[in-house]
Amino acid sequence: MTIREVIEKTELYLVDLIENRRCRSRRRDFAAHSALFLLSQLYRAVTQVRLQLYRERILRQDNLGCLVVSIGNLTCGGTGKTPVVEVFAETLAREGRKVAILSRGYRSKSKPFLQRLRERLSGPGGGSPPRVVSDGKRLLMDSAMAGDEPYMLAGNLPEVAVVVDKDRVKAGRHAIRRLGCDTLILDDGFQYMRLKPRLNILLVDSSAPFHNHHLLPRGLLREPIKNLRRADYVFLTKSDGSPRIRHLKAFLKKHNARAEIIECTHKPQHLEDIYTGQRFKLEHLRGKKISAISGIARPESFENFLRNLGGELVYSERFMDHHRYRQQEVIDFINQSLSRQTELILTTEKDAVRFPKLDRRDLPIYFLRVKIDILSGKETFDACIHRICFN
Repeated sequence: MTIREVIEKTELYLVDLIENRRCRSRRRDFAAHSALFLLSQLYRAVTQVRLQLYRERILRQDNLGCLVVSIGNLTCGGTGKTPVVEVFAETLAREGRKVAILSRGYRSKSKPFLQRLRERLSGPGGGSPPRVVSDGKRLLMDSAMAGDEPYMLAGNLPEVAVVVDKDRVKAGRHAIRRLGCDTLILDDGFQYMRLKPRLNILLVDSSAPFHNHHLLPRGLLREPIKNLRRADYVFLTKSDGSPRIRHLKAFLKKHNARAEIIECTHKPQHLEDIYTGQRFKLEHLRGKKISAISGIARPESFENFLRNLGGELVYSERFMDHHRYRQQEVIDFINQSLSRQTELILTTEKDAVRFPKLDRRDLPIYFLRVKIDILSGKETFDACIHRICFN
């Protein structure tokens, strides 16, 4: 078993604990639950102390002198952040801005040790330069080096720069000085306090707003719910317009009366063959037996999309978020699908960039292209972004 497999197995065990899928009567699981709860209390204390240090200006925020839009969430994954980042970047670029998306490149491949050593010794300030996934003209890295989300964004936004570095202040300076950018979008930036945003956009998944209300590692919250008061705008993603949304809005207003709340939904656009790029209308799914494979935080919403589009889901397999597929895993999945008379395989766009090349494909493999659409109000998403960023 490889190190990555050990890590994923451990993550799956912890997720089962967090989701209460394991019986607490077992001594080991009860002890693990108790330990996670204590660690979450410690995490809460550390998080609040850190925020207070920034409030008191003991820790300083950097101001890079340009428009910075932070887009993030309170929970770990599953809010549909990447499509929102994409539409913000696309709209701002269309309005004449030179946009760069700053990402930490979660689970991207490390550079070779000797290269990192050379950069540390010879680079300005003795540090490694940020990774430029796209300079707004060319795609410069593969998904392994860039990370799946930055690579996907770079592929979908040919006129937008995408820069990856854990130090996003350094990445922002690089985008301004070397790439001529005047607008920065801080991807997953709600907890990144070092860079001062002009606008703080918070995303909340309306189908599962705050999970079990516990902080990491007992739950999925990155910080206490009350901290949503830092948000300038709250986007309710995956909204279905149901009556419970009214109660969620009231709850959000209780914690942040000044933030405007905007309801939006993820709207499927088309199917696309992950190897050939051929596109198909959504009607192509209707009445077909399909299999679904995904490694995302909320696979249920993806699988529900497929059912709602008229597909008969006969087999599915779920991996950990950001899972990088091995060729044998995909071959095994194809064989399992064939044994169930599957006609085609579906995955997400984010998963598609992590698929290995296959010498033969016994079943077509498509991803579902999804975009964001506004539900509340009469304005379009583009008009909403224009009002937020240019007024």
